[in-house]
Amino acid sequence: MLKVIIADDEQRICRLVQVLADWEALGMEVIGTAENGFEALDLVKKTHPDILITDIRMPGCDGLEFIRQAKLSCAHLEVVIISGYAHFEYAQNAIRYGVGNYLLKPIRREELMETLLKMKERILKRIDEEEMTQALHQDNQNKLSRLKGSLLKDLLNGEKIQLSREKLKETYYFDGKGEYYQTFVMKIDCDVRKIDGEAVEILREKAEMTLRNGLEKCCEEMLLYFKGYSVYGLLNYAAGKTSAIRKKLRDCLNQMEAKKRIYGMIEFSMAIGGEVGLPQELEDSLRNAKEAIKERLLEGTGRLLEGVPKGSGRLKQRELDRYAKRIEHAIEVLDAEEAADACQELEQDVIQIPEICGRELYEVVAVAGNLFAARIGIDSVEEIQQEFVAHYCKQCSKKEQLFGELERLQTHLIGQVQESRANESARPIRLAKQYVLQHFSEPITLEEVCEAVGFSVSYFSALFKKETGEGFAKYLTRIRIDEAKNLLRETSLSVGEIGEKVGYSDRKHFTSNFRKIVGLNPAEYRKLYG
Repeated sequence: MLKVIIADDEQRICRLVQVLADWEALGMEVIGTAENGFEALDLVKKTHPDILITDIRMPGCDGLEFIRQAKLSCAHLEVVIISGYAHFEYAQNAIRYGVGNYLLKPIRREELMETLLKMKERILKRIDEEEMTQALHQDNQNKLSRLKGSLLKDLLNGEKIQLSREKLKETYYFDGKGEYYQTFVMKIDCDVRKIDGEAVEILREKAEMTLRNGLEKCCEEMLLYFKGYSVYGLLNYAAGKTSAIRKKLRDCLNQMEAKKRIYGMIEFSMAIGGEVGLPQELEDSLRNAKEAIKERLLEGTGRLLEGVPKGSGRLKQRELDRYAKRIEHAIEVLDAEEAADACQELEQDVIQIPEICGRELYEVVAVAGNLFAARIGIDSVEEIQQEFVAHYCKQCSKKEQLFGELERLQTHLIGQVQESRANESARPIRLAKQYVLQHFSEPITLEEVCEAVGFSVSYFSALFKKETGEGFAKYLTRIRIDEAKNLLRETSLSVGEIGEKVGYSDRKHFTSNFRKIVGLNPAEYRKLYG
């Protein structure tokens, strides 16, 4: 609703204006009236109305001065002047204060409504234009933010970009005037099976707010980029601020750590890639930060990690070859426990390597998972391998979790293959049962069924007995007798006719089989249940 104030030294005029207009239809409401200029001005300052309807001459305040003061306190205020013919020229002077509407006394309803409608259209048009301008500004800010963010994105993706200060400014709008740059990564570790979607967005917002509040004031320029459960950052700052920046980064991590109980089972870590003075060194700095953050697997979470350890400096092929041999039999017999033993032995082998570092542990588990997925021979191997490394391994904050994910992968894949093989074994049985249900009234044989499902008699007989717990002949007889029981209860067909309908041309044979299974002959069964 648009807010309206009416000011006139004659109360009857105020009441008249209130009565004449259909305020509800206009989408307006009168929020106050005043009888002199000072009272009206005070009301305008307190309520910030959209429209002011005022007499041009009121006691206590010059009309034009009153309008000027009112417009100063409420810039977008629309003003309607009420004037008699004697003051018409005086009212016209108000145009220089942005007043383009006036009503001559006596006030007529049609003229009042028409004036208010025009004012409403102007106000709504102005609001739309302001909203559009604000939306365009926000859109431009978002585009600028994305352009800036693409710098870190390009660096992370390994794009070949020849960086310089001019390139940073012209291409990425990163106008770093400070002498030094610092990259960092904050890692959010959690169980992705439990925390994703909106929960991740909340964590990102908290991380961004903490980092911006802690770092923006001491930097010339700051850039953040979110990817998955990681926050990548680039800072530019003046010489002499190295220690202060490092302390601020540590403080930001401590703040997130202090609140982690609120967020649930979440761990935070941070790694810095090293201070550099040239833009072309940013790629190496960011790569170092990405490598350093993996050291939380051994060093622990909640730490500010700095520098990339040398590591053992040798290939882990011997340990991986032993793992490959151990899983061969486990995969062959689909034994999840044996595969778990192989995983635990791999962990023991790798941990014993002198000077092993976090990134090497990560690489070993990633290779082992890919190896297991490839060896077990399932569909979508590449998709599973990629998900294992990018989605699960990256979210581990301890070596125990890392090898736990490898064991989980092994168990899951073995279960998938077991289920697939069980379905393959059950398929011919389903086809055979379907064939029996369609042809049990005919003199079908085992050979006919085997031909229908495409298996040899000996293999199918053994498979059928294993899957159903009974031989094929016994199953066929049971199906026929079950149907005979239905016919005995629900029809008046003779015993001989029913026998023929369920596949027995010999009445004696039918009766004999019926008694063996049911414990009654067909006639007795009909008397009891028919």
